[in-house]
Formats: sequence, C-alpha cells, structure tokens
Amino acid sequence: MKVIKEAQGGQGAALEDGDLALIGALARRPLKEEEIYTFSVRLCDNEIDRDYERFSPQALEELAGLFVGKSGIFDHQWSARGQAARIYKTEVVWETDKTTRAGDNYCWLKGYAYMLRTDSTKDLIAEIEGGIKKEVSVGCSVERAVCSVCGADRNQTDCGHQKGQEYGGQLCYASLEGARDAYEFSFVAVPAQPMAGVVKSAQSWRELVKGCPQGSMELERLEEEARLGRTYLENLRGELVRLALLADGSLEEEVIKSACAKLTPRELEALGKSFARRAGERYPVKTQLSYGDKPAKPREADRAFLV
Repeated sequence: MKVIKEAQGGQGAALEDGDLALIGALARRPLKEEEIYTFSVRLCDNEIDRDYERFSPQALEELAGLFVGKSGIFDHQWSARGQAARIYKTEVVWETDKTTRAGDNYCWLKGYAYMLRTDSTKDLIAEIEGGIKKEVSVGCSVERAVCSVCGADRNQTDCGHQKGQEYGGQLCYASLEGARDAYEFSFVAVPAQPMAGVVKSAQSWRELVKGCPQGSMELERLEEEARLGRTYLENLRGELVRLALLADGSLEEEVIKSACAKLTPRELEALGKSFARRAGERYPVKTQLSYGDKPAKPREADRAFLV
C-alpha cells in the first residue's frame, strides 16, 4: 500500500556532534559546515487524522531507518531536477503529556535534512527561514491498514466497518502498520491538511483510472459488489442479534451488537446457525394439523352409523 502523508516541517536545525559525519556518509566528499544548511521536518505521527488513518508507533520506528538518505523534492515530482535536500538522520519523538484519539501516547517521526548552500538554493533557504516553506509531505509504503474494530487488513478485504463510525462505542480507523519502504519527502505549496502531524490518505482509485473507460467500468463493478457485500454483512449482523436474543433472553442487545461488529462473515454465519438451533429448541414450531396420531375412539353418538 503506497501512502502519501502530509505534515509540517521546515524548522532550522543546528548541527550537533557527529552530524557532519552522517552528512559526509551521504556525500561523495567531506563537506564543511559553512557549505551546508540543515533543517528539521515533522514527517508523520501516530494521531488519527481526518481520513481516520494513523501510523502505529511501531511503523514510525520502522520508517525512521527507512527515511535516512531519502531526498527532499517538490510536489512529489520524482525528477532529479527537483531534488533540493536529503535526510541524514531521524528520531521518533514522544510527547508523554499528549494522548492520541486512539488512547496511547503521542509520538511523531522527526527528520533532519541538509542542503548545499549555493546560488540556486539561497531562495529556498530564505523561504524556510522565513516560514514560507513550512509544510512537507512524505511518500512511503506500508504492508497493512488494520481495522481498529475487527483487526482485518483493509488492503486485503472489506471488513464492512466504515472509518469514522463507532461500533459499540469504539471508533473505527485504519492503523498503518508494517513499514515497507520510504520514497521521499516533498515541499508542498497547498497541503490538503495544513496542521502539523495531520496526514492524508493515498491517491484514490478513481484518480488512478481517470481517462481509462475500461478501468472506470471495472471500478464501478467492484464498488457495486462492495456495496452489496456491505449490505449483506449488515443484514447478517442484524439477523445474528435477533437470533441471539431469541436463544437467550438474558443477553444484552448492545453487547451482542458490539461482539458481532468484530466477527468475520464466516464466523457470523456459523454463530447464526448455532443460535438458530438454540432458538428453535426454546420456541419449537407447532403445526396446526397432526399426522400419524392414534385414531380417537368413536363417540357413543357416532355408533349409530357403524355397520
């Protein structure tokens, strides 16, 4: 899963002990302090964003190593002409006095980047120092987008839970986990989410198939199938709740609904059959007509018609 995340950065950073050696490891020759300009960027964090996604703390730790050596460019234009900076070290910063909407301590990935002081970069350096170039966006890939409600990988299956909705009092969001690669960070002119640490989801499928009629038709078919699948899943959950209440009157409806929201379709079907059997035992179906019963003895009034 490729993701593009936007955050706030562009703060000047003083060189620390060992930084020149780290920068020199990325350059073809040792660089002097007066030749370079360094600054820091807030790459991404573990807060739930407006798209109801977030990086897990473990993913941030994994991305920390992957971003070292990656380029800083403009507007995600992957061209060598747009390369302006390079990350030489990273760290995960923890703010223990701040709690995320997911309930854990807030943390974010900080990147330290350097640029060469040249005639072509002096304007960019001035814009960074003046706070004009402040927002950055990162490109990276992760293995999984885990549903916070049921734990399903949303990259592999549609679990039916809608991001941003609550199920049994639990907010549904996608936790981005298993960092696979880091591509670059980019200076962006007008980010979709300008606040520091707020991230943006990957490019939509509709944008990817734009201009391709066959791809658009296939996408519409998949979206319709997904809609029907979600409808079936919601109906399946509703039926399971009904059967559970019939099978055991002591159960609480809200508790059952919360439990159903975490089950897969196969689990819902299996449990539904079990509750259906128990409900049938509790409320057996009685027929209006009897078959095969022993014939009743004739009444005295009927004997007059016997031959």
